[in-house]
Amino acid sequence: MQSTSSPVSASAPAAERQGIRVDSVTRRYGAVTAVADLSLTVAPGEVVAVVGPSGCGKSTLLALVCGLEDADAGTVAADPAALMPQRDLLLPWASALDNAALPLRLKGAGRREARAAAAPVLAEFGLAGFEKARPGELSGGMRQRVAFLRTLLAGKPVLCLDEPFAALDAIARADMQRWLADALAREPRTVLLVTHDVEEAVLLGDRVVVMSPRPGRVVADLPVDVPRPRVATDPAVVALRARALEALGGEGAA
Repeated sequence: MQSTSSPVSASAPAAERQGIRVDSVTRRYGAVTAVADLSLTVAPGEVVAVVGPSGCGKSTLLALVCGLEDADAGTVAADPAALMPQRDLLLPWASALDNAALPLRLKGAGRREARAAAAPVLAEFGLAGFEKARPGELSGGMRQRVAFLRTLLAGKPVLCLDEPFAALDAIARADMQRWLADALAREPRTVLLVTHDVEEAVLLGDRVVVMSPRPGRVVADLPVDVPRPRVATDPAVVALRARALEALGGEGAA
């Protein structure tokens, strides 16, 4: 069980972490090959954003890294990973605090102990005063914050984020992008972020990895050498977005 004094800290010392390494991986579903000969590395503490056409195997990649699926060929090695799916999947009958504290309960903590550990972090993430609110009483952005905090409280050094802001409107999405960048600055993790939004990938990632249409392979790996905080109108961000779109074949990440 994690110490209540530092409930979101990843358990393994930084020097012992390996990040993520995917070597020549193929994954098939019957006659459909989702990814083929896919290779990708993410260094410990690095944020890598993955973009690509619909159906190119981005979510399959996250499932492989999280150990939810096995590769048909190749190898996947990663530090323990927690997955945040596109839908927040909050328990509708539970409060924001109890939803966030769920990983601690699953590790054996009692309700009072789990709440005590999660409450100060909930406040730090801008949710003070909403501890007792149920998901239906929260905005979309607040729900995503609770879901992200729940993922952090799992205590894993690797976070796999699958389109975390896809359901939000443009204004809320921009706010959550800024919030996520700040949250990761406070609580660094190795992050694999899947997104359809190329601009979002450039704003949040240390690198942007572009995948081909199915079967998915890496066709471009673009370092984002732009200081944080980043803004969409920065010429360097605009240029990198254009390079990523070019790698996608000029069709965008639809």
